Amino acid sequence: TIAFGLRNVTDVDLGLREAYRVLKPGGRFMCLEFSQIPNPIFRQIYDAYSFNVIPGLGEVIANDRSSYQYLVESIRKFSNQEELISRMGGAGFQETKYTN
Repeated sequence: TIAFGLRNVTDVDLGLREAYRVLKPGGRFMCLEFSQIPNPIFRQIYDAYSFNVIPGLGEVIANDRSSYQYLVESIRKFSNQEELISRMGGAGFQETKYTN
């Protein structure tokens, strides 16, 4: 299980292969991660919020705008749902799926 961290792994494909290697036969890999919003209207709203509000909140609350800027940028750069499913298949996972 990994939550909000796979996008921070230096080599995601290697990380997925390693997760697959250490799972017991029949085990499950659960990944909770931010991804892309499929609805274009909601995506625009989320992008505006992410890039304009979140870094500002980080600056006000934690005095750390750059970490929160990195957060939204790393989410944007990370694989979308279908790309991640494909990468997981490449690592050996079967019966992969995602839920938005």
